[in-house]
Amino acid sequence: MATERNPDFFKGTDLKVGIIGCGYVGLPLGLRFAEAGQVVVGFDTDPTKVERLNRGQSYIGHIPDAKVQQHVSAKRFSATNDFAKLAGMDAIVICVPTPLDLRREPDLSYVEQTALAIQPHLQRTQLVVLESTTYPGTTEELVLPILEKSGLRCPVAHGPSAEQAAPDFFLAFSPEREDPGNKQFGLAQIPKIVGGVNPASGRAAVNLYERVVARVVPVSSTQAAEMTKLLENIFRCVNIALVNELKLLSLRMGIDIWEVIDAAATKPFGYMPFYPGPGLGGHCIPVDPFYLSWKAREYDFATRFIELAGEVNTAMPYHVVEAISGALNERKKALKGSRVLVLGAAYKKDVDDMRESPSLKIMQLLRDRGAQVEYNDPYIPKLRKLRHYDYQGMCSVELTPANLATYDCVVIATDHSNYDYPAIAESAQLVVDTRNATRRITAHRSKIVLC
Repeated sequence: MATERNPDFFKGTDLKVGIIGCGYVGLPLGLRFAEAGQVVVGFDTDPTKVERLNRGQSYIGHIPDAKVQQHVSAKRFSATNDFAKLAGMDAIVICVPTPLDLRREPDLSYVEQTALAIQPHLQRTQLVVLESTTYPGTTEELVLPILEKSGLRCPVAHGPSAEQAAPDFFLAFSPEREDPGNKQFGLAQIPKIVGGVNPASGRAAVNLYERVVARVVPVSSTQAAEMTKLLENIFRCVNIALVNELKLLSLRMGIDIWEVIDAAATKPFGYMPFYPGPGLGGHCIPVDPFYLSWKAREYDFATRFIELAGEVNTAMPYHVVEAISGALNERKKALKGSRVLVLGAAYKKDVDDMRESPSLKIMQLLRDRGAQVEYNDPYIPKLRKLRHYDYQGMCSVELTPANLATYDCVVIATDHSNYDYPAIAESAQLVVDTRNATRRITAHRSKIVLC
């Protein structure tokens, strides 16, 4: 007999939770549910990931093998690529990528294919939650119609009479807020936003997430939850673009923008520091704002702040390459034929995450202009083929004084904490610093160019 679940059912301690997509978002979430006592099955189309997880191995740097092994051994966590097993889950959480295509328009193919994979196995009173960041309306306009092809219904209902809606299954949106490598705020401490297609769906999702996070914040609809996530990332995108533009101006004016930001940050109200860099990276900020600007066109609305911020941030890797070329030119060297070492392939310090990393764009631009490019990253020993770049077979080179001295230019693209910056500055012929990582170095300043 099929399990009958009402919203209060998801307050239980013995739920079966399916996580679709075992990457930087899905795997930590699945392990957190397992830690809270639920039985978790991770679904992924990559057989290598499935095999490694079932052996108790992690492929994400900040998640230790021991954490995976603990829950595998306790039979609280397993992985599979058999999507028929979705039928046995109480809740299904979708954590798949939502990238941009080559025209910088939303690519929802992963979400669509996942919904199509769920639909044949959808059971009455199951809860489905989309966590993948997307434009307002995706849950109701894309996911819901596909799931309803199962013959089950989840009526869209908001407002005073919405409580009368009696869904056959529950559907909600709850945006991920994963920040890889953040030691201050883990998944359990970060509040969770939840919006349901109808009140019953919202309550079911709230009850589910209350098992694993300290605070759940319900909103009135899936669209409100989807927009909340975009606002968070657009806020960062626009402010980073602002300081990136001010950095370019400050360089021309001979002003240290990092000193200015640190001084402004002493103001105890009305200001929050953001820092410039070589471009945007990660799974959210370089991508998510364009989801809203794309959707806005449907309403004849121009999101000018988003578009302008995107232009500024997209231009930063080009600025870095021009700065490298200029610094070499000052030393009577051409960029073409020069040996350039890029420090850091990850998009942020102290993680192994390369998604949308500006380092990859910088490396490609340098190659296009004839430079001989190599990289070092203590967290990424080998590069692989990605959506827009093919660095397959490229390996991190060893950082020794003798090795550093052989490069015409060393570029600090990611300011990993374990880099010995004084030693780098001493051994390198030229250092182009995009992160102000060398700010405390007093020796060899003539070799260092801030950009």
